[in-house]
Amino acid sequence: MRLTLRIWRQHGPNEPGAMTAYEVDGISPEMSFLEMLDTLNEELILRGEEPVAFDHDCREGICGACGMVINGQAHGPERTTTCQLHMRHFSDGDTIDVEPWRAAAFPVVKDLVVDRSAFDRIIGSGGYISAPTGSAPDAHATPVPKPVADTAFEHAECIGCGACVAACPNGSAMLFTSAKVVHLNVLPQGQPERESRVLDMVGAMDEEGFGGCTNTGECAVACPKGIPLQSISMMNREFLRASMKGGRS
Repeated sequence: MRLTLRIWRQHGPNEPGAMTAYEVDGISPEMSFLEMLDTLNEELILRGEEPVAFDHDCREGICGACGMVINGQAHGPERTTTCQLHMRHFSDGDTIDVEPWRAAAFPVVKDLVVDRSAFDRIIGSGGYISAPTGSAPDAHATPVPKPVADTAFEHAECIGCGACVAACPNGSAMLFTSAKVVHLNVLPQGQPERESRVLDMVGAMDEEGFGGCTNTGECAVACPKGIPLQSISMMNREFLRASMKGGRS
């Protein structure tokens, strides 16, 4: 396959950026999108040019490090992570636009790399449970009904890739934050911080400059792990409950 790539190049956070076109040939349909970018970077290095910077780590769709907007869609045309998107979803001769996540709370570091530490600060504000000192409790010491466990596991699948923010026209982080809140709030172990958790995490999200949610649903469509849109309404109910109780259990 021969492709034309139009890639966002930006040398630093305070530098202007622009789309730059590259021709890349000999691309196998079985390559992943990141392997295709590796091929481009090898050619750029051989020509003495600066390679394209992009985030990646496990390349197995697990860690959430990879993330870019491909032809206007977060992670590309398939509902998966960028590292698991394969070139067979494109055709010979295609022109592909590749951009970083676009959100005020995700400033560009370089090229396709953005600073997603805002997510870390949201989790740090309340994404934890009380853990008394001493030996670990027995696994069966706190019974968890299966529907509750299923809900917790469903929301624990969030990998924090940021696709929900990139897909949202408002740059909202509601789906990410709700996944982290609901995951812990439904469990017995999460009850001590139940009210403070949702208030603190929503407050941290607002402080980071993410946009407001208008329920367009693009976040859930783009999420590679299938976090459901109803997570947001579940968090909203938790927030209302906590507000009425004064923020503490």
